[in-house]
Amino acid sequence: MLRTSVWGMSKISLIAKLTAAEGKTDELETALANLIEASKEEAGLEIYSAHRGDDNIYWFFELYTDGDALGVHGQGDAMKAAMGAMGGLLAAAPEISICAPVVAKGMAI
Repeated sequence: MLRTSVWGMSKISLIAKLTAAEGKTDELETALANLIEASKEEAGLEIYSAHRGDDNIYWFFELYTDGDALGVHGQGDAMKAAMGAMGGLLAAAPEISICAPVVAKGMAI
């Protein structure tokens, strides 16, 4: 279980870099939309957003109420199914950074 005291703040953010497999961007975007829909089952997940960058790169930004909410992320049936559908659509494993928000406009931290 993630301990939020490591950061000294209650909210936890996660930034993930996803690289789409060659020729799979359209399928990946559909899978990401399904992932966003499935995320509605997670009460402690405040923000879950996908962003397209250059070429086949996508960025995911996530904001959780606390480390416990992050710890149960992806455990629901809808999320497990949506995450499983992404198999074969990525060129590599996601690169993930877990952070603590410091200052922001548009979200309470």
